[in-house]
Amino acid sequence: MLPNVGDVFSGKVVKTLPFGSFVEHPAGAHGLLHGQQPEVGSTVQVKVLMVDADKHRFSLELA
Repeated sequence: MLPNVGDVFSGKVVKTLPFGSFVEHPAGAHGLLHGQQPEVGSTVQVKVLMVDADKHRFSLELA
């Protein structure tokens, strides 16, 4: 299940890449936190910026 635009949640950072980090939504999906590289395993508070249901992905920013 994908979150809705504007949702705020705490999620665990599961992977970092040069362009950002993947954060796990409580329902299990992973979203991309652009331009941020918190430590893998840390918990961050994020807000959903965009949801692409066709591609099953969503973009995040720090809340």
